[in-house]
Amino acid sequence: MTLTRRTLVLASALALAAPALASAADIKEIRIDWATYNPVSMVLKDKGLLEKEFQKAGISIRWVQALGSNKALEFLNASSIDFGSTAGSAALLAKINGNPIKSIYVYSRPEWTALVTRKDSNIAKISDLKGKRVAVTRGTDPHIFLVRALLSAGLSEKDITPVLLQHADGKTALIRGDVDAWAGLDPMMAQAEVEDGAKLFFRNKEANTWGILNAREEFLKENPAIVRRVLAVYEEARKYSLANYDVVKSTFIAATKLPDAVVDKQLKERTELTHSKIGAPQRESILAAGLALQQAGVIAANVDVKATLDALIDDRLSANTN
Repeated sequence: MTLTRRTLVLASALALAAPALASAADIKEIRIDWATYNPVSMVLKDKGLLEKEFQKAGISIRWVQALGSNKALEFLNASSIDFGSTAGSAALLAKINGNPIKSIYVYSRPEWTALVTRKDSNIAKISDLKGKRVAVTRGTDPHIFLVRALLSAGLSEKDITPVLLQHADGKTALIRGDVDAWAGLDPMMAQAEVEDGAKLFFRNKEANTWGILNAREEFLKENPAIVRRVLAVYEEARKYSLANYDVVKSTFIAATKLPDAVVDKQLKERTELTHSKIGAPQRESILAAGLALQQAGVIAANVDVKATLDALIDDRLSANTN
């Protein structure tokens, strides 16, 4: 039989597609994070929605807790998880530093960070931080929020003493008096407010970048159908969470053991779940953070921040979300 040009082209295309198809068929486990700063992930895990979706395909779900954007990004970079929850600005910084990820979905619009001090502190404005010890988790939205706040007051990280701690340890250090201030993150920040009278002395909701779900680039490239199904289930969990606050709250309390007042402060007062498609508002917010970090010297002057952002965001699979 003589092969026509069309047949040869088709055969070549199938050959190129074969590794990806084989990879998708060979998947036995999807690894995904859950985090207290991502309430949708907690509902998703508690309801077993992904397990139900992939049960017939023989694909199991492995849940990994991320204690901050920095940890989720470490897991993604090490291929320990396939999907990870972060702040948009943290994902951009990771992408600039070579982490092979794509931002594909929005799980929340939070005000999850602010600058925090103790109730008896004399710190009342950003300039008061000069010469002070400030707890911060590097590579996270609170860290980026701190850098931008300092920049707005004509300061930089060189004007303070950063104390590098994971979020929960930062809160403990503040309350114990080991540091003067803390770049906080909910729910630990809400807990410090409610239980210890901590003061949020600087807030800026617009400088809190969005809650973003990221996927490993390789996983996305090889398994677009799987990723599409994961996002569809994520969207189901987001809509359910939006309509059933009491369930979200009870799920959150069961996982964290935090009291009602703390959970309400985070979820009811400072977390919005009405967005899912990653688009222009997220791009603008993340770009503003990136340019501010470049101005502050955190990102090198020769980095094309916008081009990196364009390479980071992939909105194709979230096009059908609301």
